Amino acid sequence: MSLAPSFTSDLSPSISGQIVAAFGRQYLVEFENGEILSCVMRGKKGGAVCGDQVEVQYTTIGQGVIENILPRSTLLYRSNAFREKLIAANITQIIIVLAAVPSFNEELVNRCLAAAENQSIKALIVLNKTDLIVPTRTAIASLSLYQKLGYTLLQLSAKKDIALLLPYLQGHLSVLVGQSGMGKSTIINALIPAADRVTAEISTALNAGRHTTTHARLYHLNNNSHVIDSPGMQEFGIHHINNTNLAWGFVEFHPYIGQCKFGDCLHISEPGCALVQAVQDRKIDIRRLGFYRNLINSRLNVV
Repeated sequence: MSLAPSFTSDLSPSISGQIVAAFGRQYLVEFENGEILSCVMRGKKGGAVCGDQVEVQYTTIGQGVIENILPRSTLLYRSNAFREKLIAANITQIIIVLAAVPSFNEELVNRCLAAAENQSIKALIVLNKTDLIVPTRTAIASLSLYQKLGYTLLQLSAKKDIALLLPYLQGHLSVLVGQSGMGKSTIINALIPAADRVTAEISTALNAGRHTTTHARLYHLNNNSHVIDSPGMQEFGIHHINNTNLAWGFVEFHPYIGQCKFGDCLHISEPGCALVQAVQDRKIDIRRLGFYRNLINSRLNVV
């Protein structure tokens, strides 16, 4: 594939394309004719991400500069109190990839779901490596909670058969997220053998996988279906969602928000909390209220 689009600096001042790979401050931008250009941002600008539609100015053979980021429909990113890490833009679906081995972090699952709800992005939970029967049974029991909430839980063994995932990808720009070692790169390799992603062996001693994907990359399945592979993450901070809106990231909380005794209730220990009453009435699972409180407490520095 050529790295130089067939236009010159004497033509129109800019041409629109899509970022299909992000390497720090360098990007690969793909154009409608399928050709790709290596680009940087104009000046000290930043903030571009895989999936962005951008306007590019050609500078020299095989290189260009991104002049503008076009308006986004969605933006998925994680943040703590000090910095933000952009993940993908204009996506319509987040696929949370989990596996029984190494063990997954359920709090990270809840954070990803809250971020998806905040951006009105469809969420799909994929439990990979289901050929590992015994640990998979335990994982399914834990994840059944999310099925009851309306999220799809797809059981998959990507090394054996990726066909089960294909219908869920059609018509979407999906992003794969999850901890290292869950099998995201294996899924990409199965979907698109030409991607030739390097997969990691799992370190049983550390109960974690090596980070093999160091940058986000967008792949085309067909004209209407695309998938972005993102680097493995052990944390998914959502500090950018304010305290008031955080509860809206938990779908089963919605009927009770605004029903508490105090209008500014954060559902931690306030009297007359409608969420606490819903837990007592078994309308909300206590685990989910616990995950929510962990998020609030981490933001408020409450032990």
